[in-house]
Amino acid sequence: MFKITRANSAPLGSSGHLHPGLPHHEFMEQFCVSEGWSGDLSTGLFRLGEKAAAIHGLRDGECGLLNFVRCYDPADRNHVLELFEQAATSCSSFCFSTTIALEESGQKQPLFCIGESSGLEQRYSGMITGIFFFPRFLVEVAGRALLRQ
Repeated sequence: MFKITRANSAPLGSSGHLHPGLPHHEFMEQFCVSEGWSGDLSTGLFRLGEKAAAIHGLRDGECGLLNFVRCYDPADRNHVLELFEQAATSCSSFCFSTTIALEESGQKQPLFCIGESSGLEQRYSGMITGIFFFPRFLVEVAGRALLRQ
């Protein structure tokens, strides 16, 4: 799934801020790990949280876009890069899903991402922010799902 739309095109009745203290947060944690990320378009640097960086196979949470996208399923990689390119040129909301190949086990970690870009009024400026969701299961290359603790 790859989707991009204009910012604020389909409001869901929320203020747009994450509220980790909501009762549903614990329920969500039963099914997935989530972590926010941001990208500074003036420098090209992205900041991933500690968990997201580790799942992406990165030692440091600060990196370029290609550093964290390189572990995505090869069939999805170009679509994700195109989506980020579009988001970097026009204020947008976007989402995508893919898998990350885990080198040590040969399995795949599903990944869902929701984000938005803003502050693109001036050339070479703006931010992209979002959240990664990593379901608590792995997918074997052969297609059999494994539960993840």
